[in-house]
Amino acid sequence: MAESDNTSRPRLAVLLVNLGSPEGPDAASVARFLRRFLGDPRVVEIPRLLWWPLLNLLIAPLRARRSAVKYARIWWPEGSPLRVILSRQVSALQSVFDQRYPQRTIRVAEAVSYGKPAIADALAALQQQGIEHIVVLPLYPQYSATSTGSVYDQLADYLRQRCLPPGLSIIRDYSEHPLYIEALANTVREYWSQQGRGGKLLMSFHGIPLANIEKGDPYQAQCEATAQLLARELGLTASEWLLCYQSRLGPAKWLGPDTSASLQQIAQAGCSRVQLICPAFSADCLETLEEIALENRRLYLAAGGEQFDYIPCLNERDDHIAMMAALVEADTGAQAV
Repeated sequence: MAESDNTSRPRLAVLLVNLGSPEGPDAASVARFLRRFLGDPRVVEIPRLLWWPLLNLLIAPLRARRSAVKYARIWWPEGSPLRVILSRQVSALQSVFDQRYPQRTIRVAEAVSYGKPAIADALAALQQQGIEHIVVLPLYPQYSATSTGSVYDQLADYLRQRCLPPGLSIIRDYSEHPLYIEALANTVREYWSQQGRGGKLLMSFHGIPLANIEKGDPYQAQCEATAQLLARELGLTASEWLLCYQSRLGPAKWLGPDTSASLQQIAQAGCSRVQLICPAFSADCLETLEEIALENRRLYLAAGGEQFDYIPCLNERDDHIAMMAALVEADTGAQAV
């Protein structure tokens, strides 16, 4: 990324995008979020005429009450963990660019697929600031139509509505990027140095329906590549680690093995201590802090395990932010001049 003496107005921006979360840990806020999230055809592919009444009249109201209790368990004083961490990531990446390129104004902004700030609103705000090129970085290391695909859809919707759209590029995935694998390995090594090693390391990725894989979604292959590279970086043998998938929804067949079932089987087989990391999540959220760190810990201990260690996500770690900077710099090239 080259420096420039032209500081009259910003021309380049980076938009970090994550999934989103409710505005608050109450049933009404959670219901609004679920209607937006589960109403996305990328997430649930059931025909709309069938899905709309089910979602709005049955699923969202019922799930909202249960999910609100879960959100309340992990809610931070500053707000949703995912949103708080996303803002911290933006600030950290902004500081990196300010230090590296003092002659350039590079804006770093945030958006979420569901909730506020919406992707379209963030893009419009950047254009109003005079931004000419925007690098969109969805914080999903492994591509799936159910996550990153929705970002593409919302970008396309925005571009269709603009008479003069900005220059735009999107970093589709980074499942095998050396700095990503290194950052994951660093979190595990640091945990080991502080807490000791467990009997087995589980790498739990967010699950998706098998039907998506059959349609050509590369998510499973990218998860497997990430897991294998991380195991190799850590020097683990095949018996010392396991790839599994969490967060199932509905009766459809999903990727397996299932994280909860795997933990119970491991405990029943006599493994007294496990450690678990969630490489598909760039920020801690409901699925890591409640589903994994609380619920799955309970299941493992109830099945006979003695110690369950959750290794936090990369969040705003320096090596994670350095990886983001490297991705942007590789993507922009001469566009940053």
